Amino acid sequence: MHVTLRAESRSLRHRFVSKTVLRALHDSNSAHFRVVHYSLQDNHVHLIIEAAGTAALLSGMRGLMVRVARRVNRLLFRRGRFWADRWHGRALTGPRQVRNALVYVLQNRLKHGRMSHFNARAPNSAYSPLDPLSSAQWFHGFATSLPVGFRSIGPPCLAPAKTWLLSVGWLRHGRIRIEEAPKS
Repeated sequence: MHVTLRAESRSLRHRFVSKTVLRALHDSNSAHFRVVHYSLQDNHVHLIIEAAGTAALLSGMRGLMVRVARRVNRLLFRRGRFWADRWHGRALTGPRQVRNALVYVLQNRLKHGRMSHFNARAPNSAYSPLDPLSSAQWFHGFATSLPVGFRSIGPPCLAPAKTWLLSVGWLRHGRIRIEEAPKS
């Protein structure tokens, strides 16, 4: 399932907030609910998740949203509503849908025309199309190897995919090019 969560504030990409969100995503994984890939944007989060069923999905999403909201509110010394609305999810039922969702989540910054500066200390510092606030570092489905020096920020909060569609089925439509942008 591809899930989108919208936050009330535009602070999700700030250093301490992003690390707090990523730790909460990691802590949300269980035997029946898994965050497989993610991308943090300024005011929303894209997730690709797997759940054992409807009850596991609803329980896992409720726990994830509460966990993130409590931790970020505590970090920012604030109270009240954190999420702007309920989560939006779309079931992924075929290999092409899964591949398109992977491109959308992992390459979401390209959709907005923004590149990530990833190697400022190198003499020929370059820009990467990969987002350091995504699970791109741990994704093994790119057509080429990752740019030298690219690292995702924060802990690897992922659980390995268990379904055929998300582990190998989407490969029927080809690996993802690093510069491939989602369709608008």
